[in-house]
Amino acid sequence: MIKTGGYMPIVRLLLFLLISLLFSLVAAAEKIENCKWDNRGGIPCISVSKTPNTSDYSIDGINKTIITKEEIIKSGAIDTIDILKSIQGLDVFQSGQKGQQTSIFTRGSESNHTLVLLNGIPINDQSTTDGLHDFGQDFIQTIQQIEVYKGANGAHFGPSAIAGAINFVTDIEYKNSFSVSGFDEKNNSINANYTKITENDWHLNFKGALNRSKTDSAIALGNEDDGVKNHQINLNAKKWINENLKLKSTIYSRKTKADYDDSATKEADVTSNNEMYAIQTGLEQKTMNSEGMLALHYHNYDRKYNIQGKRDIYYSESLVTKGEKKLNYNKKLSFGYGGEYKYDWGHFNKKSWVEQTKGHIKNFGIFANAGYKFNDDQILSIYSRSDDHNTTGQNQTYKVNFLQYLNKLKFGITHSTGLRNPSLYELYGGSSSYSGNTELKPEKSSTNEIFGEYNISENIKFRSTAYETEINDRIELNSSWSQYENKLLNINQEGLESSLNISGNKQNISISSNFSKSRNDAGGHQNRRPDLSYGVNYSKSFNDDRFGPFDLNMIYKYTGRYRDWDGSGNSFQKSTDLLDLSINKNWYGSTITINISNLLNERYEKPATYTQDGRQIRFGFKKSF
Repeated sequence: MIKTGGYMPIVRLLLFLLISLLFSLVAAAEKIENCKWDNRGGIPCISVSKTPNTSDYSIDGINKTIITKEEIIKSGAIDTIDILKSIQGLDVFQSGQKGQQTSIFTRGSESNHTLVLLNGIPINDQSTTDGLHDFGQDFIQTIQQIEVYKGANGAHFGPSAIAGAINFVTDIEYKNSFSVSGFDEKNNSINANYTKITENDWHLNFKGALNRSKTDSAIALGNEDDGVKNHQINLNAKKWINENLKLKSTIYSRKTKADYDDSATKEADVTSNNEMYAIQTGLEQKTMNSEGMLALHYHNYDRKYNIQGKRDIYYSESLVTKGEKKLNYNKKLSFGYGGEYKYDWGHFNKKSWVEQTKGHIKNFGIFANAGYKFNDDQILSIYSRSDDHNTTGQNQTYKVNFLQYLNKLKFGITHSTGLRNPSLYELYGGSSSYSGNTELKPEKSSTNEIFGEYNISENIKFRSTAYETEINDRIELNSSWSQYENKLLNINQEGLESSLNISGNKQNISISSNFSKSRNDAGGHQNRRPDLSYGVNYSKSFNDDRFGPFDLNMIYKYTGRYRDWDGSGNSFQKSTDLLDLSINKNWYGSTITINISNLLNERYEKPATYTQDGRQIRFGFKKSF
């Protein structure tokens, strides 16, 4: 139950943010020039997402990878896994084919150490046992942009960003279109985008998608086919109140129904129905020297699993209000400040294992940052955040970054911290054999990074990042399996990520490598953390005499051997070579696509005992209007 007193922090925070925002609007007398944020005339724009708790002079020190809508389309991606599996430093493990449960390990950390956000607001499902996000439920067609942040990012995003964060951006796409793709009547996708600018200058956008897939059994050597159906709807609206202020809202929903295998003896009549709904609305303000935002957010998860007649039900809700202000004080100093209140509640009744939980979590965070330019070549950035949690109390995270520019070289050093508060289940859940623990402390991390970026020439850039992370106070069941507790056993991670980017002559090639080591205090390998991966992304625009102009995109990734549970014990699994190829051609105002995933027809299990798709060829047609 929600106590009346729980609303008072929300009221105080709303009053603080509203007063701050109104004061800034009254004080802002400057007018701004039309830019990417101001497209009231219906000019197609690129999504611009601002990293929380940053300011103008500290942006260059953020480790941020952006995957744009254009890159998503050219890759031929169907779900988020198709995109994220190619990102350096992310290891993706999906228990079968599309629609199956999926975990991501960022830089060798735990799968629940990556915070997931929708337009900068956390959306990790609090009804899961340990608070991890199931990426297998997220398809890609209605997402406008994906952003990946690696490293401890607690000062930017708050709790759960121990290893990093992944932000899904929804926004208006101004090119109306309809597209279909697939390879048979059971494996296909349909999606549409439509935008209208009304006479009173409302920008209204609709995105919708339907995906169907039917492939082999999720479990290796299974005896039945498994499949998935996914529906997505995204509604976006913008309204410029004046040149400095706009209203922005989004409604996002997705529903994924999947057949899956609970075990080798439980294949038939095992299904899941995973639904997620979110609504956001808020104000964004911009002047020549400042930016501000105020957002209200609500989302819920409704998950149901049928396991041969036994019905497991999971439900959770979140209410978030967030606001922040960024200012350029002078030519040397920029700073920002803000706050976020998040209220989570949920419950589940798991009859297949006789487990249940019910409870709520409250967290109030305040944050601030400053960027100082000693000169044009040296920048110091400091970020801090304090979170007040209803069971773990007050905890602080921070980040310090120093940048040095030396002609064509950019060099940086970063120290950052992160934390993960216990989930609802770890606090209040339980079964007949073990129980939650309201005395748990948060898991915490400390990360050091050093990176360099060298522009070898106008078209060639090399970047390398070395990092080390220590995670302590891990939350696990105790040795008697009777209650959750904070373990003294730590995880130590270290790695080297490098990339070489070459562009020019209507082509681009990116070569990347990742050497990573994730070990416990005893020196043992962490499961599902390969030590080595490397890959190549290549894209080129051709103009052939016979076929005319067309675009080619190729993604190759090698993943080395890793340790995993094979059903009887831990053993090392085989390495994989995965190659995806896509071809896009404009044809009389339409686009024809051919996408080949797993071109080499690699047969593998990732994780062990769960088979993955072999080679698939999809044909697509897109009409813009």
